[in-house]
Amino acid sequence: MSTKPGTPKKNLMLFSGRAHPELAEEVAKHLNTTITPQSAYDFANGEIFVRFEESVRGCDAFVMQSATAPINQWIMEQLLMVDALKRASAKRITVIMPFYPYARQDKKHKGREPISARLIADLFKVAGADRIMTVDLHTAQIQGFFDGPVDHLFAQSILARYIKDNYPTDNIVVVSPDAGRTKLAEKWADDLGGVPIAFIHKTRDPLRPNEVVANRVVGEVEGKLCVVIDDMVDTGGTIAKAVRQLLDEGASDVVMAATHGVLSGPARDRLADSGAREVIFTNTLPIPDEKRYPGMTVLSIASLLARAIQQVFEDGSVTSLFDGDA
Repeated sequence: MSTKPGTPKKNLMLFSGRAHPELAEEVAKHLNTTITPQSAYDFANGEIFVRFEESVRGCDAFVMQSATAPINQWIMEQLLMVDALKRASAKRITVIMPFYPYARQDKKHKGREPISARLIADLFKVAGADRIMTVDLHTAQIQGFFDGPVDHLFAQSILARYIKDNYPTDNIVVVSPDAGRTKLAEKWADDLGGVPIAFIHKTRDPLRPNEVVANRVVGEVEGKLCVVIDDMVDTGGTIAKAVRQLLDEGASDVVMAATHGVLSGPARDRLADSGAREVIFTNTLPIPDEKRYPGMTVLSIASLLARAIQQVFEDGSVTSLFDGDA
């Protein structure tokens, strides 16, 4: 069998949907590349049109989109971008969703419900995605919903470093807002140098469904700086209650750290009025000025995404970005 001369060159191409172009631009800067130009617009009835302005044949394609509101529109746009790349002969397509949409519905709580997180994985597989890259999944088992490699990145290192740089760690307690996040709280506690943890235990009245009757703090928080951690903040109700509970129990100060600032509806006002000294998010989702207030800090996830993209492109190790702890 004779072989043709010439070595195929690897070619990284970065694509961005319209939901959060600022993050994609920042990632492109870190990678020392540019976002591939495309035309994308909506028809009068809401259908989306996408077309890339350059050849993508044989490229290693990375397609970024942040699932912010209106969430279904941006999921659809990313699916169409993947389909366009597949049909234009891209060699490998990596879907980058810093915030994995529909992640809260990862199992059936009652009968006749969808498992929406699995459906999202199936949609992208059928569209032509070879791998998925995401940050801080709501639950780690969602990785198993996609039939292919999933790079699950952790923003904890960025958030924890900020806490270490700005607060004395000798008086910190890491607080989980519910019993289900204690595993994450333990990882945080290790990261901050072996500090103690606490969690808020929710008690419910069986006669009043979906209503938390009383919260009880399990752990020692009096006189401590409490760092409340979570993966996402949507309407801010749970977190605001947790902050007030901790202050009532004698915490000297409360700082809140979460990866995804969804911040729907009254979230901004709830956080601003909660009594928390500082609320820290990353920019996995766009947080516009009207959702911000002076006590909110937004850290960039771009360098982490860029390093992961570089590792995937070079067939390196993404796990090594987290000291093997992934």
